[in-house]
Amino acid sequence: MKTLNTRLTVAVLLAACSLGAVAQDSKIGYVNTQRITSESSPAKAAQTKLEQEFSKRQKDLTDSQASLKSFGEKFDRDAPTLTESQRTSRQKEFADLNRDFQRRQREFQEDLNGRRNEELQQVLDKATKAIKQLADTEKYDLVVQEAVYINPKIDITDKVLKILNAGSK
Repeated sequence: MKTLNTRLTVAVLLAACSLGAVAQDSKIGYVNTQRITSESSPAKAAQTKLEQEFSKRQKDLTDSQASLKSFGEKFDRDAPTLTESQRTSRQKEFADLNRDFQRRQREFQEDLNGRRNEELQQVLDKATKAIKQLADTEKYDLVVQEAVYINPKIDITDKVLKILNAGSK
């Protein structure tokens, strides 16, 4: 029985040592996705595209908000001199304008978020291709994008950014 335990212990120790040796030969890299989505040329181009696409609607909403505020201030000033029916009519008009503004603002936000997600997905797809290209070229065994702790020496984000930025020119 003692011989069996000794043999089993030796086998476990040998297996653990061989796993350690394999792990030492592994090449691991880390990519900071947040940096990719904010610093890369494709991400900046997507942001510019979104700003151009939505700037007119944003300006219209800003103008509507100013108009609504002006309407409310004018109503507050004029309220003491208005008849009850005029006051009720203007309150209803203000509520309708405010409801319309909020609906348009909500639609704008939904459209913007949807387009932002589409553009972000395209950037992430390009980043994934760049990461795979880098992993193949430099023989990485594992590339992670999220972790609790990263040693800066395995951070390959700059290399991925260089590939992405070169590919978008």
